[in-house]
Amino acid sequence: MSRLPNAEEIAAAARQLADGGLVAFPTETVYGLGADAADPAAVGRIYAAKGRPSNHPVIVHIAPEAQLSDWARDIPQVARDLAEAFWPGPLTLILKRADDVPDAVSGGQDSVGVRCPSHPVAQALLREFARLRPGQRAGVAGPSANRYGKVSPTRAEHVRSEFPAQLEDGTLLVLEGGASDVGIESTILDVSRVQEGVGPVLLRPGHITPEQIASVTGSLPARPDAQAPRASGTLKAHYAPLTPVRLCDSGTLAALLAERAAGAAGPALAVLVHDPSGIAPALRGNVPGIAWRHVTGGPDAYARQLYALLRELDAGGHQAILVQRLSEDSSWDAVRDRLGRAAAAFE
Repeated sequence: MSRLPNAEEIAAAARQLADGGLVAFPTETVYGLGADAADPAAVGRIYAAKGRPSNHPVIVHIAPEAQLSDWARDIPQVARDLAEAFWPGPLTLILKRADDVPDAVSGGQDSVGVRCPSHPVAQALLREFARLRPGQRAGVAGPSANRYGKVSPTRAEHVRSEFPAQLEDGTLLVLEGGASDVGIESTILDVSRVQEGVGPVLLRPGHITPEQIASVTGSLPARPDAQAPRASGTLKAHYAPLTPVRLCDSGTLAALLAERAAGAAGPALAVLVHDPSGIAPALRGNVPGIAWRHVTGGPDAYARQLYALLRELDAGGHQAILVQRLSEDSSWDAVRDRLGRAAAAFE
């Protein structure tokens, strides 16, 4: 089990942020690559390290005691209600940005994404950073700590594998925090247009479900329209390993495994399944040249393991990762979203 950082290590990380440097920090969703959100040059270092397009906004992380109004204006009551219900936690709210929020944070838009994470290390870092900025707003811009478009990290070692040069030259500090409990990125909900008569819009599904949101707002969030703001992690192709990902139904996987078990030649493949009932027991994990992974449990358990599994299989020398299509039930929306974007990178 990973040792959590002590007070001295948290203080050193906060000083690194205050000095304009980068800090990778754990959250309950995935590890973030953090910089002082009020410093455009520091945020620019995130974009440079990730290879991220400058018009792709980043999310501002704030401590529980922070004021939402430090980063947003014209805040509707529904945003405050949602924050009260789900913060600290894996919900990002898109709001009208305050006038002095850097363009580097918003991607040049009139909106900003804000969330309060629940991971104790993230909260300790945010509080210590705020302590160094008395009388000033304190927030940490923090997209996922990986190269742009690739698989998000859920462990500190994943981050280290992404940024060896920055670790070597000291421009990046990594805080340990164990494996991320949620395992996929936060739900993103746009409430920036509520005062214009547009209700909450779900920009990215996540651990906080539409039904949970509706329990606060009174109705399910809408789907994005052409006027919806750009948000982190919503491009068609995203979250992808280097090895091609293909989504397959059970019948296709069963036929492939049967052929290979009968001696048919073929490339080294990885197969990731959730419901193996349509595949003969003799073919489950016993076919030469096929790396078999069976993920048990419901959507939350699958999400918690997904990115670590994709990274493991990506390092296995396979020609492709074949992933069994998941249930169309709405409880699987977030996991299906991540897998669909990973596969889209190879279409």
